[in-house]
Amino acid sequence: MKLFEYARASRPADAVGLVAGHPGAAFIGGGTELTNLMKDGVLTPDLVVDVSGLDLTGIGVSQGRLRIGATARMGDVAEHPVVRERFPVLSEALLASASPQIRNRATIGGNLMQRTRCWYFRDVGSACNKREPGSGCPAITGQNRWHAIHGGSEHCIAVHPSDLAVALSALDATVVTLGPDGRRSLALRDFYRLPGSTPHRESALRHGELITGVEIPESRLAAGSRYLKLRDRASFEFAVVSVAAALTRERGRVRDVRLAFGGIATRPWRSPEAEDALRGRPLNRATIAAAGRALVQGAHPREHNALKVELVQRALADVLEDLGGLE
Repeated sequence: MKLFEYARASRPADAVGLVAGHPGAAFIGGGTELTNLMKDGVLTPDLVVDVSGLDLTGIGVSQGRLRIGATARMGDVAEHPVVRERFPVLSEALLASASPQIRNRATIGGNLMQRTRCWYFRDVGSACNKREPGSGCPAITGQNRWHAIHGGSEHCIAVHPSDLAVALSALDATVVTLGPDGRRSLALRDFYRLPGSTPHRESALRHGELITGVEIPESRLAAGSRYLKLRDRASFEFAVVSVAAALTRERGRVRDVRLAFGGIATRPWRSPEAEDALRGRPLNRATIAAAGRALVQGAHPREHNALKVELVQRALADVLEDLGGLE
């Protein structure tokens, strides 16, 4: 591991100033992600600014919105009674994200900023456009079972890893930040970037900009939500595919719906086409199948990940049947 300096911030503005004023600086919260990347030589900051002690741990509802501080622990959020009762998809996604040990250490802000589990990215001996722009993407013709069928480009097909981000996407969440130019609120749909020709630029954050919290509107949709994660083993493992769904019905028809998917795309994947296939229609097998077909329309599977096309449709069907039953 490369030698680095360490600083502990006592205020968000101090943390922002330290990182913004140093091109090679990085924030660290729980440390469950950054330290692994530093040990592997994937990231080599020369200054690490610890934000774990900042007073950003609050969890509560005010003015019709659930507000979660960026340094709140994943385990605390998952077990919070308000989250479990009114935002079940969020609790379920967090509980499926990691082992209890990780959940009790990792922070909400850090989880949103975690990096892909693509082994080419994590292996410094391999080419990777995300780690070293212009070096190539071996996953396109290599071992790509875990990789994206949506949102990829000729430069990168790495899957976004965060279960939390998928759940937040289905809840129309907002990410609140503090940067050198002040505070910003970014809709989650605008927070993550598609790889295009610049896969190393993963989010809309600027250097030195710190996530201070997330906000989620309270609604009937949020209360009627669920998360399903399919993975190779039941213990700590990343999704092969996952589904976050929030749904309301009225007079036997789907009144409104939000669908977000993990494990299939380079960022948390919303499917307006699948939502439109459900909205205003009875929730039956034919409608659910139509939504699944709409979801995978335009998918680009590779040699080893074509299984995701059918698997994500089956996962979507399971979630919708569980949420609403069948007409």
